[in-house]
Amino acid sequence: MAIGTKQLAPSELDTFEDQRLVEELRKAKEELFNLRFQSATGQLESHGRIRAVKRDIARLYTVIRERELGIRATPAPVEAAPAKAEKKTKKAKAAASADAAAEAETKEA
Repeated sequence: MAIGTKQLAPSELDTFEDQRLVEELRKAKEELFNLRFQSATGQLESHGRIRAVKRDIARLYTVIRERELGIRATPAPVEAAPAKAEKKTKKAKAAASADAAAEAETKEA
């Protein structure tokens, strides 16, 4: 990618979830509005930035549309790591299985 934001490279966009793509699109549109406002008032330092932001917006729209059409795969949702309370050590697992066996014996009797 010659021009644009380094964070919004096409390979990076493949890892974003749909909500994040929409959020990035909103930010880019807001930035473009501010850049146009600065340009109109004569305060804009870098005119090339407008072009870069427009390309970012187009890139985001393309990825969103490709996902709608099924051309580009939607990333798999990241599962949260198991909570520490759910993790069991070997001793805890052995104790739990012993408790389960004891309960089974009492139910049989």
